[in-house]
Parts: sequence; C-alpha cells; structure tokens
Amino acid sequence: MTVDVSTLEALLSTQPAFEQGSVWLVGAGPGDPALLTVAALSALAQADLIVFDALVDERILALAPPRAERIFAGKRGGKPSVDQRDITALLIEQAKAGHRVLRLKGGDPFVFGRGGEECAALARAGIPYRIVPGVTAGLAGLISARIPTTMRGVNQGIFLATGHGAGDNGAADSIDWRLVARLGQPILLYMAMRKLPIIREQLVAGGMAGKTPAAVIVSATSPKQQVLITTLDQIVEDVAMARLEPPAIVAIGDIVAERRRLAHAVEVVLAEVAE
Repeated sequence: MTVDVSTLEALLSTQPAFEQGSVWLVGAGPGDPALLTVAALSALAQADLIVFDALVDERILALAPPRAERIFAGKRGGKPSVDQRDITALLIEQAKAGHRVLRLKGGDPFVFGRGGEECAALARAGIPYRIVPGVTAGLAGLISARIPTTMRGVNQGIFLATGHGAGDNGAADSIDWRLVARLGQPILLYMAMRKLPIIREQLVAGGMAGKTPAAVIVSATSPKQQVLITTLDQIVEDVAMARLEPPAIVAIGDIVAERRRLAHAVEVVLAEVAE
C-alpha cells in the first residue's frame, strides 16, 4: 500500500498556523505513532520547542524537525519528577520569548494529564493556547487487548479513574471505591499499579465479587505491550508473579471476559480466509 504524499500534505496545509508566542497542548496518543491525529502532526512540524512527557514515544518525537528543541518534563509515580509549577513556568517563559511551544502529552491532555491546570495558568498569563485532543491511553489499551469498552448486554457505561489517591486519608482526589463497586459497571484505572492492593480490598469490601474478570495492559499499543488476564481476587499476586511494571492500564469488569469471545471470532475469520 502506498500513501499519496501530496494528499497528506494538502490535508496538513488546512491546519491552523502555529503562531509565535503561543502554546499548543497536544495529545500524543497511547504510544503508537500511527494513532496520532493530523492536528498533532501539524503541531510537531511547526513547533520551535517541545516540552514532552515520560510516556511520549521516541518515534513520535522523531517526527519533529531537528531544529525543534526538546525538553523532557515527565512525571512518573514513585520516581523523581519535574515539578508541575516549573513546567508551567517554562511554558509561559518560552511563549513570552516568542517561541511556538508544543506541550506534548501521552494520551489526551485532558484525561489525567493536567492539561486543565496548564491551560488555566496560560490563560492567567495571557498566553494564547490551543488544545489538540489525543487518543486516550485507557480506551486504546482496551482496544489493543481486544477488550470492548462497551458491549450491548454487558455494560451501559464505564468508570474511568486514577489510582493515585487510593488510601490517602483525607486526600481531595481520593475515591470511595466501595461506592464504585456498587455501580455495577466496568472500571478502567490509570496509574493504579502501586495502589492495586488497596483498591482491590475496598472493591471487595463494597461487594464486588472476587471472581470479577480483570486485565492489566502494559505499554499499550507499543511493541512492548503485555496483556495479563486475571480476576479481582488474584490481580495483585498475578501482577507480582508476572513482574509487570508501569505504564499500565487496569480494567476490572465483565467486558474483560468478552476478550476470549472476540479473539475466537478473529481466529475463525482468519481460518475461513485461509481456506
């Protein structure tokens, strides 16, 4: 298959100009460069300075021109990270210096990406900004593992949450996991690997069955992707046995059980094609 380069260039030419002295907050998607949006590609092509997160794939950074300066500003749970105030100050400082500043975030800027905080700070400083949505890692992770986000007859919704606040007494971002257990809908967790024991304990205490299907998807959509299928009562032990490490998405609910049925359907179709 060949790509019509002229058509792609024509599409890119329809994108807004990246003005000097402005900041674009861009979602880099879950990792696979093929999942970038046209708007993200346009931003990469025009940027003078790229402030990027830890989960931005190197192949995506390589799409920017060599002239663009790259500054790492990643945050990883439990590891030394750049302070958010310093990141925001850098964006404002560089924009005021007249640069086209690209704030490149894994997934989507507004899904557990602190994009709202940065936009608020830019607005207070009078810095023009644009937001470019990205494919959020949670939903892409499910799809890459052949787990449907919603399935008729299985669920009518899905609960997205971060595991950071779990067990932090009095924390403003803590979640009542016992209440979540009573929703009766699948749970999709970001940044929850370190807090899995606490989350499991609270979900079971809230009435969720220990046999509820669960999945852990590591490095979703990348060549290093790993998928662990387990149950709520075994997830902590199975993660430890498999020596899985972040970045990972955790799914808990009956949608996980649909993976086997979908995988079987794919195998059947492939067999029919082979015949």
